[in-house]
Amino acid sequence: MKKVNAVITAVGGYAPDYILDNQELSRMVETSDEWIMTRVGIKERHILKGEGLGPSDMAVEAVRQIFEKTGTRPEEIDLIVFATVTPDHVFPATANILADKLDIRNAHGFDLNAGCSGFLYALDTASKFIESGAKKKVLVVGADKMSSIVDYTDRTTCVLFGDAAGAVLLEPGEEEGYGVIDSILKSDGFGRKYLKMEAGGSINPPSHETIDARQHFIYQDGRHVFKHAVSNMADVAVEMMQKHNISNKELAWLVPHQANMRIIEATAERMGLDKSQVMINIQRYGNTTAATLPLCLWEWEKQLKKGDNIILAAFGAGFTWGAVLLRWAYQPK
Repeated sequence: MKKVNAVITAVGGYAPDYILDNQELSRMVETSDEWIMTRVGIKERHILKGEGLGPSDMAVEAVRQIFEKTGTRPEEIDLIVFATVTPDHVFPATANILADKLDIRNAHGFDLNAGCSGFLYALDTASKFIESGAKKKVLVVGADKMSSIVDYTDRTTCVLFGDAAGAVLLEPGEEEGYGVIDSILKSDGFGRKYLKMEAGGSINPPSHETIDARQHFIYQDGRHVFKHAVSNMADVAVEMMQKHNISNKELAWLVPHQANMRIIEATAERMGLDKSQVMINIQRYGNTTAATLPLCLWEWEKQLKKGDNIILAAFGAGFTWGAVLLRWAYQPK
């Protein structure tokens, strides 16, 4: 029996208009353009401004692009997997809110939280629905409004994050050997103490005390996170290459999570890649968490060629990490 592969048939992306650059940040907190560029390589990040706006609003813009590119109608979508750590609400799921805003009425949907690895986990999960024959058109979304949980008095974290959304449409492949070929996903809960939000969950619900203690913002032990991100993201990407006997010359693109330029460079070096084989836009968007990988695919879509071997790799809170091997399924239009 012929194996059904899940293939990406379109990509959409969105970043808000407002840009918070290093000069403006240096007026808000003790930092400088040189300090930020040297340590993380970020020049600017996009921030979602406006009352009552969240990840679903950014995702709407990304998905509309997909509908326009493919002629897909809302009623054709039968599943939405929405990766985010900053949902519009604790409940209902942001996937359901997105469906309502786009008039998608024939799908079920759910949110997925795997930190910065969220899009990888969502892509892997969604591909199983396609491969099993259960679903035909699946939206995989990564979107985060990180500005909503950033402490702009903490110079170690406020320089890192931005807001954005990215989405892909997954469908059954018509040709064998294209689409999602393999995934290696891992997690280790020991890392939960190094990158987290202290309050807001059921064990430490919001109170005057948690708000006064600034516990509803991102906490990160940068040294530990950097150390494990460098080793684990590079290890899993190399493992994927070796598993499928893909040389550095045969790999068209590495799509790395955009958290830190030094982590990206270390991963590419370990894989033996030239910089021209690596998608890098961290300098313009910062770390948009679940949105970084689809945002790269969106920006590079016109450069992708049918048959390109692409490895997506990420590392995030949890700790979570992993790699997905794609064989690109269509020529740019």
